[in-house]
Amino acid sequence: MSSASSVDAAVAAAPAGARSAGVRVGALFGPAVFGVTAAGVALPDVGAELRAGPAEVAWVLTAHALALGLRTAFFGRLSDAWGVRRTLAAGAIVLALGTVVCLVAPDLRVLVAGRFVLAAGSGAMSACALALTAAAAPERRASMLAGFGASMAVFSAAATLAGGVVTELASWRITLVLPALSLLAAPLCAGLAVRPGTGARVDLTGAGLLTGAASAFLILIQAGTLGLPGVAAAVVGAVFVVAAAGLALRVRRVPSGFVPRRLVGDRPYLVAAAVGIGVYGGLFATMYAAPQLLVREHGMSVLAVGAWLLPGAVVGVVASRAVGAVRSPRARNTLLAAVAAAFAAVLLAAALAGGAVLLIAAASLGFAAFSTAQVAVTAIMSAHLPPATRGGGMGLLNLAFFAGGATASALTAALSAPLGLAPSLAVITLFPATAALLSLTLPRAVPAPSPPAAPAGARP
Repeated sequence: MSSASSVDAAVAAAPAGARSAGVRVGALFGPAVFGVTAAGVALPDVGAELRAGPAEVAWVLTAHALALGLRTAFFGRLSDAWGVRRTLAAGAIVLALGTVVCLVAPDLRVLVAGRFVLAAGSGAMSACALALTAAAAPERRASMLAGFGASMAVFSAAATLAGGVVTELASWRITLVLPALSLLAAPLCAGLAVRPGTGARVDLTGAGLLTGAASAFLILIQAGTLGLPGVAAAVVGAVFVVAAAGLALRVRRVPSGFVPRRLVGDRPYLVAAAVGIGVYGGLFATMYAAPQLLVREHGMSVLAVGAWLLPGAVVGVVASRAVGAVRSPRARNTLLAAVAAAFAAVLLAAALAGGAVLLIAAASLGFAAFSTAQVAVTAIMSAHLPPATRGGGMGLLNLAFFAGGATASALTAALSAPLGLAPSLAVITLFPATAALLSLTLPRAVPAPSPPAAPAGARP
């Protein structure tokens, strides 16, 4: 049997039912949500204890989002080459190491470094979850996505309250390492990871160039708030230009490298990436600004913020369950567009009019848009991408999502100095508004599944 076909066959032959497998895979991916939403609730306490301002504290989310996206892409390619089981074990080690660093970090710099390592391990968990979900046989994919969406929605709904409760009753440090809960789900998913890797080499040069370009870009956005001297900013700018140019050249010369050339010219793939960037950007920026505004300007406690955001997060549960059950691509795209448009509209109202109710409503719709986009785009791209490269393709897609989230939160922090936190959110509404429009242009028909592989021993 070919390597491409063995991916689908391996998951189809897994002992668990498709829906049960989806729930377990969702439990592997889900704790990554805590790295953003639960951590966002804890930011006021982080800044107060470590004596850091809003722009500095933003790096707790920005570094996490960047590392999560980059490592999801890297480990996605690694899962194709090594197989999911080995990749899962390597990611678990990295995740445990980052957790320890965060728990003992004496200052903000060490904490941000620890969050970067923790997010790298969390990215491995996410990559393996996406690879297992995308590898499901076509006839099992809908049921598996329904289970995946339900599990994801539970984590999304619980994130803010968990962040508030843990921060209030234990410590913000525990809140920041909640993504480590993926370690509990890893053994439950090991049985699903039965296929061997292709043995192909991973393009480390391409991965390094992409990492350098993305990191330099985010630093440039916050050059002013970080107080970078002109010379340092120029050096970072040069790194960005060189890395971006090198990556473009690498894509041209190595078609099957870390960033495959075929994906760069794949319109449905690029549209899906843009939709995710818009939704994640809006959510990350909101989760950076809203808890701080609710605590500082509306006198709420961290626990109260988490509790008030919980009902809206339940909306995310309903939305993700709904989109996971939809079989029609057209209806799925329309639902995603409607949720993203509502998120953009309420976020703009919150930015212009202020008020705790609008802020809570905006964050709630952000959760709904996040869950909807994750399930909808996974469903579309699972059918669109070739089986042998789904792990890497889905990883790069999530890199785009989290890079968009990191960019939006960094941009909000940069704009908050001259404009203030609330007005800076008005600019960010362009992210989910663009996602709403582009959602309507996503593929409306799922490609026919590839023909089955020839029996073992047959001539190719």
